[in-house]
Amino acid sequence: MMDLNFYKGKKVLLTGHTGFKGSWMSVILVNYGAEVIGYSTCSKKETRLFDLCGVKDQITHIKGDVRDLEHILQVFEKYQPEIVIHMAAQPIVRISYKDPVNTYSTNVMGTVNICEAVRLTDSVRSFLNVTTDKVYENREWEWGYRENEPLDGYDPYSNSKSCSELVTHSYKASFLNSYVAVSTARAGNVIGGGDFAKDRIIPDCIRAAMKGEDIIVRNPHSTRPYQHVLEPVYAYLMIAAMQYGHPELQSWYNVGPDDGDCYETGALVDLFVNLWGNGIQWINQYDGGPHEANFLKLDCSKLKHAFGWKPRWNLETAMEKVVEWSKAWAEGEDVRPIMDKQIEEFLAFP
Repeated sequence: MMDLNFYKGKKVLLTGHTGFKGSWMSVILVNYGAEVIGYSTCSKKETRLFDLCGVKDQITHIKGDVRDLEHILQVFEKYQPEIVIHMAAQPIVRISYKDPVNTYSTNVMGTVNICEAVRLTDSVRSFLNVTTDKVYENREWEWGYRENEPLDGYDPYSNSKSCSELVTHSYKASFLNSYVAVSTARAGNVIGGGDFAKDRIIPDCIRAAMKGEDIIVRNPHSTRPYQHVLEPVYAYLMIAAMQYGHPELQSWYNVGPDDGDCYETGALVDLFVNLWGNGIQWINQYDGGPHEANFLKLDCSKLKHAFGWKPRWNLETAMEKVVEWSKAWAEGEDVRPIMDKQIEEFLAFP
């Protein structure tokens, strides 16, 4: 297991730190002594995990837009980060259909700007761009996509992330290869306490359960590589840390569960319903929404071979943690101790 004490005293610039994954990552980095510089638009008005977990006062919290190159360069110049993890994005497929221009400008030009800042900042030694499992040309086949498969996402979100990958590849080859270790990480669907996003299945389940309503499932037969949020967050931190001292490890990596945790959405909701209790149920109600991939799975052999990595929590355990967090939040409890406990449990898992 990679020792997270590596991050003690390290300057880590994290874009998208106020998001779901960004909040969990910020908490881990703070807990292990990193100096975190968070950069985010901070534009969401609804409930956010970032506001609930109390990490804002423990980091350098900067409001900014990744499309604003001038501001980004000022931040890099001022703080001189050693490690950069880029997670800021417009991450929702359905929103990308409604607003493709903003999706592309955020996800493509945002990546260009972060890469440019990395190029111009001598202090940076490790750079990780977080993309998605949806970067691949989807062929609806039953085996997992590998890192050498063609990149050609279908919808504007997926396609913009494919472009983000290619931007990173070009900057690495053209400018960064000699002195900055550069990788990308392509993660599957994540679940975990504190995800309040719209048009995501587990947040939809929790909202319906709290209201005592039926859960609406748009496509119960779609298959996705579901995993607890701590799985990819730990993998991101592992890649960024290990390539810092071993640049030969820099590459493009899939991050996903084993085959047994690639569930159909209906089976995932069944798991939630059984764990939540209170007699809730779900109904199949396709709403005629835009195209989304039906079958998607990742082959993570490369990450396992390079780092000796493996998933820790199966999907049932992951869902237990989601329900534990969500019920505590619904009852008005302080969620930070729960996050700290779950992080410790995850890291202690054999």
